[in-house]
Amino acid sequence: MPPGGGSETPNFSRAQHYIADRVTAALDRIEPTAIARVVGLLQRSPQTFVYGAGRSGIVARAFAMRLVQTGLRAYVIGESVTPLVRRGDLGFILSAQGESSSSNQTGNIVRREGADLIVVTARGTSKLAHTATELLVLDFPEDSERPRLAPLGTLFEAASLRLTDALIVEVMQARGESEDSMRRRHAIMV
Repeated sequence: MPPGGGSETPNFSRAQHYIADRVTAALDRIEPTAIARVVGLLQRSPQTFVYGAGRSGIVARAFAMRLVQTGLRAYVIGESVTPLVRRGDLGFILSAQGESSSSNQTGNIVRREGADLIVVTARGTSKLAHTATELLVLDFPEDSERPRLAPLGTLFEAASLRLTDALIVEVMQARGESEDSMRRRHAIMV
């Protein structure tokens, strides 16, 4: 029983519905043709390099894991075993504001080396957005409920996870993969 003796959790219920509704609305605004272009880039690139800072970085790592499980070669930028990005490769950056120096520097390096760049951001006019080969904007119009029910970057991060998980489904289909074939590539955890 929660402190105070009550058994209801009205804030939890309101927050989870608010987050689900706002994330769904943002994802529904992405054009299907943009998703098809992103899947094409993921398919054609010999290597995909993902990056995000903070909680966006956690989503990026989860996406890289799933890409590997579909049989693609993927790396997390900043890891000690990550090779150099090369011409023909693909960068994939998640950055809510698109203005952090680390995300912009990463995007500039990816483009300088001749690789394509997919940017997922909440700000389509950001510096990072302007470096993108393909731009996916997760738009969340501000309202008075957001700071209380989805603080900080919650909406962007939740939408990024759903976006990348749904992209994996498209990649699976394009590559003829199944849950069973992916499971055979799943890391053994001890």
